[in-house]
Amino acid sequence: MEVLDSLVIGAGQAGLSASYHLTRLGLAHVVLDADAAPGGAWQHRWDSLTMRDVHGVAALPDSESPRDPAGRANDVVPEYFAAYERTHDLPVVRPVRVDDVRDDTGLLVVRAGESTWTSRTLVNATGTWSRPFVPRYPGMETFRGEQLHTVDYPGPEHFRGRRTVVVGGGASAVQFLGELTPLTETVWVTRREPVWRTDDFTPEAGREAVALVEQRVRRGLPPASVVSVTGLALREQEREAERLGAYRSRPMFASVEPDGVRFADGTFESADVILWATGFRPAVTHLAPLHLRSEYGGIRLDGTTAVADPRVQLVGYGPSASTIGANRAGRVAARGVARWLEQHALDELTPAG
Repeated sequence: MEVLDSLVIGAGQAGLSASYHLTRLGLAHVVLDADAAPGGAWQHRWDSLTMRDVHGVAALPDSESPRDPAGRANDVVPEYFAAYERTHDLPVVRPVRVDDVRDDTGLLVVRAGESTWTSRTLVNATGTWSRPFVPRYPGMETFRGEQLHTVDYPGPEHFRGRRTVVVGGGASAVQFLGELTPLTETVWVTRREPVWRTDDFTPEAGREAVALVEQRVRRGLPPASVVSVTGLALREQEREAERLGAYRSRPMFASVEPDGVRFADGTFESADVILWATGFRPAVTHLAPLHLRSEYGGIRLDGTTAVADPRVQLVGYGPSASTIGANRAGRVAARGVARWLEQHALDELTPAG
């Protein structure tokens, strides 16, 4: 039975960064990726999302970031990732969808269907895209129109002339409203009053925002999004929607009816479509057998190391859920793996007592 030094789950930005650094450290590993092609979650984004919309993508280690501001993100980034895998000869195996990870007498056994891999350590880089979150409201099943989540967003033309309720207070909701409001009537509803950023987003502000998210995961709380800390900002392409009144939000509705949504004050908004821009949850259910969650519902981390099991590193989780953060986390995780392996080797060589 081959025992790997480490196994990486996920070949997005964080997984590729971790693999690159594990390779440089000379650690035997494989990367298991659920998708049939390179690109991580980027290959599933909607066609109208350009590289300008996402403000570019941070360069992976020892490479230059793609520079095509007008290009579609779901083309540019997958091509970049594919070239990176080839250039650095990263050991990516796909498509492999991991079912679970279990402890077996001190080793980690990763199972995917009939296949298994055994490793001393694990780097989890599964992100959130595969776990869209839609809250439950009374009457949702009675709605006669169409309900879509961010993962299903087909582009603005699909909504032309169809009155749309956009649900969610994050950056995706702001972008959707910017695209849809010039084409159709929209209603924006949010659970909390939107917080708009009025100052420039400086590097210092970014570091402060990441630090606040990091505090949550250090305490074992479920991670919050960085944008929930930084606040929202409009881009130039969203000014027309602003002029049309798209960004005056209503508080969350109380129930869904066949032809629209009903608010707590009794008012009603008709709708042909409900677009749930309600975010994602970390894709970590396959780690459940390792019992990593704290009593607060999140996974407590020290840097990228799971406090409950130091063999496990989490990247792209919480404060590292951005392209820049994922790069750094990949490096930190690889070093964490190397430290654990070194300490484990020393423990085996040190006589008991």
